[in-house]
Amino acid sequence: MTITSPHLGSSEAWTDAKLLFALEEVVEKELNRHLQVTKDWMPHEYVPWSDGRNFPGFFEDGEAWDPQQSKVTDIGKIALVVNLLTEDNLPSYHHEIATLFGRNGAWGTWVHRWTAEEGRHGIVMRDYLLASRAVDPDKLEAFRMQHMSEGFESDNSHSMLHSVAYVAFQELATRISHRNTGHQSGDPVCDRMLARIAQDENLHMIFYRNLLGAAFEIAPDLTMQAVRDVVVNFRMPGHGMPGFERMAAQMAIGGVYNLRIHHDDVLSPVIRFLKIMDIDGLGPEGQKAQEELGLFMNGLDCEASKFDERLAARAARVA
Repeated sequence: MTITSPHLGSSEAWTDAKLLFALEEVVEKELNRHLQVTKDWMPHEYVPWSDGRNFPGFFEDGEAWDPQQSKVTDIGKIALVVNLLTEDNLPSYHHEIATLFGRNGAWGTWVHRWTAEEGRHGIVMRDYLLASRAVDPDKLEAFRMQHMSEGFESDNSHSMLHSVAYVAFQELATRISHRNTGHQSGDPVCDRMLARIAQDENLHMIFYRNLLGAAFEIAPDLTMQAVRDVVVNFRMPGHGMPGFERMAAQMAIGGVYNLRIHHDDVLSPVIRFLKIMDIDGLGPEGQKAQEELGLFMNGLDCEASKFDERLAARAARVA
């Protein structure tokens, strides 16, 4: 990908404002490509409305929720709640990227388009959960209130490059999490719904991945440092929700998202596609970041192998 902005050899020469300006034409190009390939879809078409019935409250015929009413597996319920609560924080995510990327020009158009598309995900997931009675609606709302009342602050809001690097990986991580949740849910309707959401997340990942590739061309040292920081300290955006650590551990054991998936299906594909470990001509700080990134990925692979062994041993004990 070639852009007209000059390459500046000094890392100090770049500011967020200069980077935003330098990447504007790339954003416009990627936005146009995205609008050509994306397809609008209707959330209400993926919800089993005929399964729905009134809950207690204002309706005299309301039927209380019972776990036996759910068609979803136990691990599916946990993952669906985590995924939905993550999507619920969209207002905070919009605030973060709108503050960093701005609301004008191609950047602003993308910010609003991305927010509109992401909004469908929370809508369809909540409608599905309530119509199918997959989870306890009272607990779900209590979790939402607690999670959103605590607020959200990104780990990567201190730099535009850090934010771009983060979402390039995070969008893929979200796609993988949704897709695996559908596979593990035990409900074909849920699987189909999450597959459609995953298509959106994949297109969002491609947008940010290509933008990250352009950033490597104009500010390779700074971009390499941002990628190193993001990969080494990566956390999913829902890490602040109540009980997240426990639910994340259950999702790891259930094959929805774990160290092996994180290494093989999220980090490695982006690093490999952008040929990040093959970039040369870096300055001292860029080279150091590249080396540290390689060491971290090797270490993560070892940790993932240990997790695989523990998981296999656990499966053997259960069997």
